[in-house]
Amino acid sequence: MIGSSLNLPVGVVKQMSRSTILLATLLIGLLLLTACSGAGADQSLSMAPLAEMPAEVQSAPVTVQQAYQFAVANPEVLEEIPCYCGCGAMGHTSNYACYVADENLDGSPVFDNHALGCSICVDITLDTMRLMKEGQSLQEIRAYIDQTYAQYGPSNIP
Repeated sequence: MIGSSLNLPVGVVKQMSRSTILLATLLIGLLLLTACSGAGADQSLSMAPLAEMPAEVQSAPVTVQQAYQFAVANPEVLEEIPCYCGCGAMGHTSNYACYVADENLDGSPVFDNHALGCSICVDITLDTMRLMKEGQSLQEIRAYIDQTYAQYGPSNIP
């Protein structure tokens, strides 16, 4: 019927319909990909190389390795994030201190092994990483960490 109103053979109309459907499907797919990649963009995180971590970290579970790698590469972030595991009594002043105790003269980190055995420290870091990848601001991340972890102990950031 469509072919007769356009004076086109029916076979051409059927072929055009398949092509049109395929093209429309591809265009919709591309639009969805573009929309998904823009909204709530999955930002990449800076991570220190695993090879630069101590042997204890390299043999730890992957989540612990990633937490140490993130801490070393992002001190300016984790120095603003508190820890709630009670490590303030050890002199820790942020979540960063759970991973790095000091800095050598050459700028390389002196590692703290506390987070190797503390799931709260690591969970706080992993949540920070996830929220950063989701595009949350440092203030939003801090609020989430405070709300989620305050039940476990006092903040080590006054």
